[in-house]
Amino acid sequence: MHLKNKNIAIVGGGLVGSLLSIYLKRHGANITVFDKRSDIRNEKSSIGRSINLALSDRGINALKSVGALDEVMKIGMPMFQRIMHSDSGELTFQPYGKKSQAIFSVSRHTLNSRLMDIAEKASVKFYFNKECLDIDSKNTTLFFKDTELKFDYIFGADGAGSIVRNKISQQSKNINPSVEFISSDYKELCIPADINGSHKIDNKSLHIWPRKSYMVIALPNLDGTFTCTLFAPKIGHNSFENLRDKKTVNKFFKDNFRDLFDLIPNLSDQYFENPTSPLGFVRCKSWIENNTILIGDACHATVPFYGQGMNCGFEDCYLLDKWINSNPEMNHKKLSFFLNERIMDTSAMQELSMNNYKEMRDKTADETFLLQKKIEEWFSEKHPKKWMPLYSMVTFSLKRYSKALELGNIQDKIMQSVMKDNDICGDFNFDELHNKEIEKKILAKIQNIN
Repeated sequence: MHLKNKNIAIVGGGLVGSLLSIYLKRHGANITVFDKRSDIRNEKSSIGRSINLALSDRGINALKSVGALDEVMKIGMPMFQRIMHSDSGELTFQPYGKKSQAIFSVSRHTLNSRLMDIAEKASVKFYFNKECLDIDSKNTTLFFKDTELKFDYIFGADGAGSIVRNKISQQSKNINPSVEFISSDYKELCIPADINGSHKIDNKSLHIWPRKSYMVIALPNLDGTFTCTLFAPKIGHNSFENLRDKKTVNKFFKDNFRDLFDLIPNLSDQYFENPTSPLGFVRCKSWIENNTILIGDACHATVPFYGQGMNCGFEDCYLLDKWINSNPEMNHKKLSFFLNERIMDTSAMQELSMNNYKEMRDKTADETFLLQKKIEEWFSEKHPKKWMPLYSMVTFSLKRYSKALELGNIQDKIMQSVMKDNDICGDFNFDELHNKEIEKKILAKIQNIN
């Protein structure tokens, strides 16, 4: 056991902090988790304050590695496709991957509770209502209201507003954090279950109402409800600033999301009961100062549009565990190098997330864009070793985010070039793919790049 009898503190008992505690405990360390919140297992789910999670292969792999997957899958609902809802209510179906591939809708509150239970069974100690006020990274010491505690290692897993990040960045120029908010905010709503407790719309899909500068998504819950999220600009036309009263809210949804409006009988009440929350990024030049290490949203929070925030944080834990197995001496220089490599990938993940927001919002109802995706899928099925769609690279593989971004950009340029050169547009007859020898032309372009 590489960390046997080492005393390790984790600040933050959220998703990543709880999973990290399970991983580190396996190395023989004494793990203590400090959370400024009360124990969420004693509370009802905080509806309106947390976007539903989409668990995919990276997160699944991390959970499986510590034997937590079976327990988590009991609370997950598979989503095999997107269903796009047009202005007129017409539906378009877009599979996420191959026939059997799905992402899983999971309640943040329930998942966090399950991970805490698993961690406590492994003898991890949790202290709630224990807010960290300061940190001395040089002496690896945490300061609380009534005490100070010294450890061998400290992990900051305390989210986008991380006190650990803020404090160690004041003590060192290495961390160099930045927090950037985008021009859109979000608000949660809920489609209630039908009178018999069933889902009102397809519960094996993620639903999207794309409307250019704004959109709504909906993910299914086990109790027959859907968690919906409105994303819209902070200010300007069709923005949150203009939705000031129930009459305006009802008109906005009735005009722009008619089929959704009919599914939520108390929509305007929910709208004003639930908070409007910001969206943004956290970036850090370094994640380590002496024996204090940042992880998860504390160092790479992102916008939620690729469903990778949690999956990426879970992958942090998995990769760190692999690194510890290969580096039992916990050499500081080697650890810094490993973390810097990981920063390359989380930066790519953040870029992918923002790109996907623009795609979901602006392009998923565009005929030419959808045709390009269909051709990519057709070509990928014929040549799976030569072409994997970007979404599949990110969601259904463990390929490095930075490599997925690089390959995705190359493939997009190839496909756009082929479509332009062969006059392929929205009303293109799919049978012409063979007549125009599209397969050979794509293969030639791939060969030229290689």
